[in-house]
Amino acid sequence: MDQYIAEFVGTMILIILGDGVVAGVLLRNSKAENSGWIVITFGWAMAVAVAVYCVGRISGAHINPAVTLSIATLELTGLGDYPPFTPADTIPYIIAQFLGAFVGGVIVWLAYLPHWRETEDEGLKLGVFSTAPAIYNTSANLITEIIGTFVLVFGVLGIIANAGAAGGSAGTIIGAGINPLLVGLIVLGIGLSLGGPTGYAINPARDLGPRIAHAILPIAGKGGNDWGYSWIPVVGPIIGGILGGLLFYLFGLG
Repeated sequence: MDQYIAEFVGTMILIILGDGVVAGVLLRNSKAENSGWIVITFGWAMAVAVAVYCVGRISGAHINPAVTLSIATLELTGLGDYPPFTPADTIPYIIAQFLGAFVGGVIVWLAYLPHWRETEDEGLKLGVFSTAPAIYNTSANLITEIIGTFVLVFGVLGIIANAGAAGGSAGTIIGAGINPLLVGLIVLGIGLSLGGPTGYAINPARDLGPRIAHAILPIAGKGGNDWGYSWIPVVGPIIGGILGGLLFYLFGLG
């Protein structure tokens, strides 16, 4: 049970800080208004790092269903072993992640409560909670999310493998030392290099959980939820994450 609570808390922290920086940049009359893409990418990187620092030693800090499904695939195929997680934990982990992301979205709404009414653009309000592509193109958007999540999982497994080679525990080192910061830097790199086309969801819970919060919350002047696009930041990251894990081992790096 501690692992599932940790995944809930870690994903909640991820969204509070990640969606929080987006709110600061996009919402009217915020002190951070219009501070730009670099601020958003650095804010998301630190959101990931802080979340992993907080819960990595307990659950491994997946905080992302794509990561969980990738690790489950590796363990089921015998390619890798990443305790404390086992394949039996897959569904509870994912449920905890989605709940944490939803609650994180609610907290961001509360933190910026006066600013929703000040912001006229409905798209900006939705953009605080969920991603949208710069150009709507189903196949291209899906490919971008697959590539971004592939890089995320491939990079995280590389960090764990290097820590293990240096004498650390492959299952727990992700929650110790400098490694959470390195994971944050991977996310920074993805945001800077691959985030432009779709806003780099690279995490189904990060996108869908807050999107549901946006749909439910009494946000002043909100518009629609772009449900037609919403499956791409769910399916793309799952495909990319599983491919990233499998190819890491097939390339002989694990």
